[in-house]
Amino acid sequence: MDISGRHEEDGEYLMVAAAVHATVGTTRVQCIRGMGFAVSHEEPTLPAIIELVTHAVGDLPEPADCPVVAERGEFYEEPAWMVEQHLEPEFKYVESIAERETVQAAHHAAYAARKLLL
Repeated sequence: MDISGRHEEDGEYLMVAAAVHATVGTTRVQCIRGMGFAVSHEEPTLPAIIELVTHAVGDLPEPADCPVVAERGEFYEEPAWMVEQHLEPEFKYVESIAERETVQAAHHAAYAARKLLL
């Protein structure tokens, strides 16, 4: 998952989260099974980010039976165990090349969706 737009522009926030449900191997994405999106105008605090991610994951076309994976910066470098307390299914930070590629796909999706909304 990835979030675009955590910065203030003209006194407002427009954050778009994209969750990508993918089947991955160790080194590559094998299949994109679906995408979910969520939008927020809240200030990007940790609780607001967690709520946004929860909505994006909940928007996936089928429930994810795999962990939510993100870059450390998405959750302000908080330990994974702390973030996982608030998310379902489980949560972890990127560990493999394929997970990094999946997060990159989510980044492109979130950025593109945000640009459409501007």
